[in-house]
Amino acid sequence: MQFKQFGQTGLMVSRLCLGTGTFGKQTDEAEAHRMLDKAAEAGVNFIDTADIYPPGAEVGGAEVITGRWLSNKRGSFILGTKGGGRMGPAAWDVGNSRKHLLDAIDASLRRLKTDYVDLYQLHMDDPATPLDEVAEALDTIVRSGKARYIGVSNWLAYRLAKALGRQDTLRLTRFVSTQPRYNLLFREVERELFPLAQEDGIAVIPFNPLAGGLLSARYRHGDTPEKGRFSPELGGFGAMYHARYWHEREFETVGKVQQIAEQQRIALPTLSIAWVLANPAVTSAILGASRLEHLTDTLAAADYHLESAVKAQLDEVSIEYRRGDAGK
Repeated sequence: MQFKQFGQTGLMVSRLCLGTGTFGKQTDEAEAHRMLDKAAEAGVNFIDTADIYPPGAEVGGAEVITGRWLSNKRGSFILGTKGGGRMGPAAWDVGNSRKHLLDAIDASLRRLKTDYVDLYQLHMDDPATPLDEVAEALDTIVRSGKARYIGVSNWLAYRLAKALGRQDTLRLTRFVSTQPRYNLLFREVERELFPLAQEDGIAVIPFNPLAGGLLSARYRHGDTPEKGRFSPELGGFGAMYHARYWHEREFETVGKVQQIAEQQRIALPTLSIAWVLANPAVTSAILGASRLEHLTDTLAAADYHLESAVKAQLDEVSIEYRRGDAGK
């Protein structure tokens, strides 16, 4: 396993991070713990979760499962969680208001059975809450010792740039990371977010490197998946993934990438994640999996050397997804 500096911090993290979005719904606790064991054995020291995980089930379940596994080994892992999602029926149970974030971090720490998280991230932007209020709430969380660092997820580049400016002006704790969706079928973040991150020293930890499993070659366009990210069991979450990726154009691109993988005699998931890691802006790629065997090919990406000529081939077959006009 290789390690990389986390943005401009002194923190070193594994190039692969284990995501926990399936824990408690698609993946039961016993299987989740086996997956965490396997990732740890491979050298992964970075775990990412969120208070609203798993989708399609009672919120908080993934944090509970992760916290139980970490109970006797907390000091050996970098733990990140996310807040801002809907956690209850009240109007203030969602968003990035000071009230919600201060409530959310405390609830996450209880579920994770820890005194602090290494990285606390805003799960999504909240235009209704002033950036100064958001920045001050997160500064309070860091100064209280409940989080070591802060970051964002699913934020546009201009909003992150504006927030960094306000944090600097107010002399508040600065965002050190961004967690965008990024894979061979979604490359728009290369245009503005990645240059911002590189120029400002922001760590980039992409989620969805296999496009919800489409880049594993497990699906065919005519399929009706009963399990996985595209299944009806996940309700609106599954429908969202269908809208993102379940198009003929995307399946055609997967076929082209599969041909390159076969030429290189490498598993498609390994090649797809190695391509993500090859981008100089990327710090660590977040692996999503629902079963232990899914990790075999994805963990292998950490040690796979992607030749520049092969990367150029992959760039070429997926270039339309960088322009922002794919699927339109």
